[in-house]
Amino acid sequence: MNTTVFDKPQQAAAHLEPVIWRKVNRLLVRKALAEFAHERLLRPTLLSTDGAWGHYCWEVPEQGASYRFRARLLALDHWDIDADSIVRQLDGAEAEPDALAFIIEHKQVLGIGDDMMPVYLDEISSTLYGSAYKHTVPSLSAAELTRADFQSVETSMMEGHPCFVANNGRIGFDTADYRSYAPEAASPVRLIWLAVHKDKATFSSTSDLSYQRLLDEELGAAQLADFARQLAARGLNGDDYLLMPAHPWQWFNKLALAFAADVARQNIVCLGYGQDAYLAQQSIRTFYNVSQPGKRYVKTALSILNMGFMRGLSPYYMLATPAINEWIKRHIEADPYLAANGFTILREEAAIGFRNHYYEQGITKDTPYKKMFSALWRENPLPLLAPGQRLMTMASLLHIDAHGRALLPELIRSSGLDAQHWVQRYLTAYLTPLLHCFYAHDLVFMPHGENLILQLENNVPLRAIMKDIAEECAILNPDAVLPEGVQRLAVSVPEELKILSLFTDVFDCFFRFVGAVLDQSGTLPQQAFWREVAQCVLDYQASQPQLADKFARYDLFAPEFTLSCLNRLQLGNNQQMIDLADPAKNLKFAGTLRNPIADYAPR
Repeated sequence: MNTTVFDKPQQAAAHLEPVIWRKVNRLLVRKALAEFAHERLLRPTLLSTDGAWGHYCWEVPEQGASYRFRARLLALDHWDIDADSIVRQLDGAEAEPDALAFIIEHKQVLGIGDDMMPVYLDEISSTLYGSAYKHTVPSLSAAELTRADFQSVETSMMEGHPCFVANNGRIGFDTADYRSYAPEAASPVRLIWLAVHKDKATFSSTSDLSYQRLLDEELGAAQLADFARQLAARGLNGDDYLLMPAHPWQWFNKLALAFAADVARQNIVCLGYGQDAYLAQQSIRTFYNVSQPGKRYVKTALSILNMGFMRGLSPYYMLATPAINEWIKRHIEADPYLAANGFTILREEAAIGFRNHYYEQGITKDTPYKKMFSALWRENPLPLLAPGQRLMTMASLLHIDAHGRALLPELIRSSGLDAQHWVQRYLTAYLTPLLHCFYAHDLVFMPHGENLILQLENNVPLRAIMKDIAEECAILNPDAVLPEGVQRLAVSVPEELKILSLFTDVFDCFFRFVGAVLDQSGTLPQQAFWREVAQCVLDYQASQPQLADKFARYDLFAPEFTLSCLNRLQLGNNQQMIDLADPAKNLKFAGTLRNPIADYAPR
């Protein structure tokens, strides 16, 4: 635990300086204007034009507040707003842009209910708090990040999910927790190890990994002997227990309390901290071993509210997780096209889930209270590297450093390739395998920036490595014949919504921002970027003529596609945006978007 904040309580707010606070509020108001306008919650009025730029005004209904700003409309109704141009007027007088006031002013426009408003304001406050921290602490520049190691890039990201306005809520962390566990704090963390009775816990793994081998490789003989001694000293038989890690916050705030009955009855025995130090990843509940970088990632349940979900892990999902990962990996490797591309996944090789029978008996519906105590181990990508290669989170392609400089243009410059050819290599590594998984296998992932690692050589993308598999992938065919234990992958999705797994998740939620960064920086005009996207799709389709019927049924060159709105989802239910068992039923739509590659449709 970070003791500095408790020794010097002023440190908890040391980064909340007036100049920085004004800066991060302006940036978040810009994002709110841009993303809420993109989702048609706001409809700014064009006052005048200045070349490609327009001068806009948005009058907040019945609030006496208005916003004037300069902006360009890019592909997919992306609002490129000049942050410095934003002028807020309140009852006729100029006022400083204030993100919390913005949300309150727009309560009716955004449809935020009284019961949800306090939590959403907390999420906005926490997002501002974290943004101020990231703009205050020393950090690597965009140019320096093109030469930085994997974890330095991971901990340097300034922004969370590009679409969500409240994207760093982390409700549950206090200010000391923030400095101990937030990815950007880059504080080494030691996990807490617990012995859990086999009557309440279940271990599962891939067919090539045993429980004993996992422990030998992750803990080592000395640590295992120490844990065995602790159990024996209590008069307990170590063979009756499984060993599993927990996030320190989860132990102190949830497990020792909510599972007190199991602790008292020695169904759970706390063995103390492990020896290895870890760094929290962008996904916050996943840890990378920095003491021994060749070891596996560890992912733990973490009962904080962040971006529409309590970040738990279901013990029921954990039971099938290794089998699902093993099946998907074999499925991918057996496909010659994907094998030639190099696309791969990081398998979640082993998992342990612990069931609290009180919550299970007392609550019949799905609830985060049933997902407080599980862990999994994921493969490490480092063994995939050859000499001269490196790894970067794909989220880094959207990174803007504290000085306003974008990483992607610097990365392209450092590669020696021109922007067009670099983008071609990137699309081959990232988009092509997603197209093939969808069209050839009905297989979809959640391929946003944080869920994907790029393997680079001379800063040129070689291949995409997908992670976070079991909870965020699906087979869009309920009749698919799948092995036992893998059946939950098959989901029923309305036919017209299947293609949104590409249009929404790839085009609107990632490429929209990549194209904007390239255009804003003068690296590659947005039209040229989308032309390359279209050419990538055309090249793929030409290579797979046997799939022509599916290309026609799920047409990536359709003139327009349905706008699926993520902020509307979060505003509708910021405790649980979607039901993972039926992800389509909660989606919120707002008209259509013009497809930026429609003009390149094959004739």
